[in-house]
Amino acid sequence: MLKRVTTFRIRSLCNWGYRCKEIHILLFATFSELTFAIKMPSKKSKQELEVLISRLSKTIAKAGLTLVLLVSLLLFGTFFVDVPQVRMMSAPASDLQELPEEKLPIFDAVAQSGDEQLQFGYALLTQTDELLGPLASNPSKRYTGNALQCTSCHLNDGAKDYGISLVSVDQRFPQYRGREDKMGTLAERINGCFTRSMNGRPMEVDQPEMLAMIAYIEWLDDYLEVDPTTVKKGLKPIELPNRAVNLEQGAEVYTTQCAVCHQQDGQGLKNPDGLTYTYPPLWGPNSYNNGAGMNRVITAAQFIKYNMPFGVSYDAPILTDEQAYDVAGYMNQQERPQRSNLELDFPDRVKKPMSTPYGPYADNFPIEQHQLGPYQPIMAYYEATFGVTKTK
Repeated sequence: MLKRVTTFRIRSLCNWGYRCKEIHILLFATFSELTFAIKMPSKKSKQELEVLISRLSKTIAKAGLTLVLLVSLLLFGTFFVDVPQVRMMSAPASDLQELPEEKLPIFDAVAQSGDEQLQFGYALLTQTDELLGPLASNPSKRYTGNALQCTSCHLNDGAKDYGISLVSVDQRFPQYRGREDKMGTLAERINGCFTRSMNGRPMEVDQPEMLAMIAYIEWLDDYLEVDPTTVKKGLKPIELPNRAVNLEQGAEVYTTQCAVCHQQDGQGLKNPDGLTYTYPPLWGPNSYNNGAGMNRVITAAQFIKYNMPFGVSYDAPILTDEQAYDVAGYMNQQERPQRSNLELDFPDRVKKPMSTPYGPYADNFPIEQHQLGPYQPIMAYYEATFGVTKTK
C-alpha cells in the first residue's frame, strides 16, 4: 500500500511540477521582454508596455495559485495517505471504466494499458533519441541522427491542439503527398520525418518499431474519443506580414522569449546526464536538416506563434504574428545539417510551398524571397499564372 501511495504522490507532484515549469518559463519570458522594453523605450509604445505589465501581473497571480495548490498537495499526501485515489491509480486496465469521467494523463493510461506494443510505441515517440537515435545501445537501431524526439514537434504526446497533433492522423492516410508527387502511407510519412526532421534514415515499414509507433497513433483516436471532424490538426495559420522577415527583430525576440530554454546559441538545454535534452537544439548538428518542413519560415512561424514559449496554447498566445514571423526567419537562417538531392522534391513545382527554402521553383523570384518573404507577390503570381492559392 505504501509503495502505491508513494507512486501516486510522485506522479501527482510531477504533474504539478510540470505546470510550475511552464509558469516559470512564461514568467521569465514576460519579465525579460518587459525589461528589454524599459531599457529601450523607443521601441515600445506606452500601450505595448501596459500590455506587458498586465501579462506579467496575470502570470504572477497564476504562479501564486499554483504554489498554493502544490503546498496543499504536499500536505494532503503527508497526512492522508489512505486516500481513495490510491485504488484509482493502481487499478488494472480492465477497471478503467470505474474511473471518473476525466481521463488519465496519456502517460498513465499507456502504462496501465498492459499493451506492450502500445507502451513500446509511446516510448519510441517520447525517447526517440535514446531508443532510435544516436544514444541507442544497438548501433543497428540508430535511425535518427539528431537529438530530437518525435514529441519535440508533436507536442503533449501528440495530442495538443494545433501542436502538429497526431490525433486522427491514421485516418487521413493513404494521402497524396506533393513532395513525392504520389499517394503515401502513414509509414512513409513517418519515414519522411525520420529522414528530414530527425536527420536520419528510413525504417522498414513493417519492422516492430514502425508498427509500434503506428499502434500508438491509432490508440490516441480511441482513447481521446475525438470526432475526427473536430480535430484541430496541423498548425493554425497566422496573418503574414506584408514585408520580408526582419532578422534583427527576430534576434531580439529570440533573446527575450526563446533563449531561456533553447539557450542563446540555439543548442538546447541538456539534462543532468549530459546526453539527453530538456529543451532541444533549434539549429546546429543536433537539430532538423534543411529539408524539414520546420525549415520553412511560414510553417515555423505558425508552430511558434501558437505553441511557444513552452506552455502557451493556441487560444492564449504570447507572441504576435510579426514576432513569430521574424523569429522563425532568424532561427531558420542559422546553420543546420544539409540534406542531399533536395532538387528532387516536389516534381510538380507548382505544388511546392512558396516558403520552401531551396529551389528549383516554378517562378523567377529569388531564393532569398522564398526564404524570408515578402510572400504576397509570390502568392499573387501563382494565383494569376496557375490559378493556385498559396498559403504556405
